[in-house]
Amino acid sequence: MDRDSVEFVIAAIPSPSFNTLGPFNIYGMLIALGAFSAVWLGQKRWAERGNDPEDIATIAMWSIPAGVIGARLYHVITDWSSRFSGEPIVDIFKIWEGGLGIPGGMFAGILTGLAVAKSRGIDVKNVLDAVVPGLPLAQAIGRWGNWFNQEVFGRPTDVPWGLEIDADHRNQIPAEFADVEQFPTFHPTFLYESLWNFALCGFLLWLDRKGWLPRGRLIAGYLLGYGIARLWLETVRIDNATELAGLRVNIWTSLALIVGGLVIVLWPRSKDSDDRGAVHDDDADVTEADTVTS
Repeated sequence: MDRDSVEFVIAAIPSPSFNTLGPFNIYGMLIALGAFSAVWLGQKRWAERGNDPEDIATIAMWSIPAGVIGARLYHVITDWSSRFSGEPIVDIFKIWEGGLGIPGGMFAGILTGLAVAKSRGIDVKNVLDAVVPGLPLAQAIGRWGNWFNQEVFGRPTDVPWGLEIDADHRNQIPAEFADVEQFPTFHPTFLYESLWNFALCGFLLWLDRKGWLPRGRLIAGYLLGYGIARLWLETVRIDNATELAGLRVNIWTSLALIVGGLVIVLWPRSKDSDDRGAVHDDDADVTEADTVTS
């Protein structure tokens, strides 16, 4: 390595040399583990509100597949020109190689879940508050699949936690960064997003306990928290991406999430007392507002 052109890297995060365990793809396994964890947390919170945890399992049976389909469609649509144009149509279905757009999965999964809840007579606002903290939890776990696939990393860096990327995994970034010796490590954006989402999950649990938001509006905290993080991460990532008006599409999506979260927070509260946030006692586990179901 030429130390005149590259600062000496004291430490780095190595990338795994494998992405399968036997016949199983690790990326898919981590996505599944994230989904399982979100369902578990949702069931626990739903039961604490005096409801049947099987309601969450039933909703998940529909919302998880819808979320995966929505995530893949979002990725294919937004990255068509940079990744799929001119490639065999079968590549669209190769989810195990990576490529799930979280905004699309979130949109499809949440809408499907709410539709299922409404059809079963489940209180939509309460169930939404119960499952929302599980969304960043699932994302925090699933993001580690990007580590095994060596994808969606950030700009070159010489920080001690820089991520090593093999030469054969640099085909989705600008050619100027392909030289392993000149650019040995990159920002581990998967790690940044994972840690942020773990923290966001904890923040949403705390925010719900405080009862500062009306029923059904905890999702605003998620939209704002994830939107802000993704907005920053998109300025760090260097993987090829479709642009709109000179900006990566996901930057526009992140801005839309932030605006959506602000609208939900600032939307006038209903005069119906049932729509107001519960005033939680710090020592209380369940409040009366938490147990209201239709």
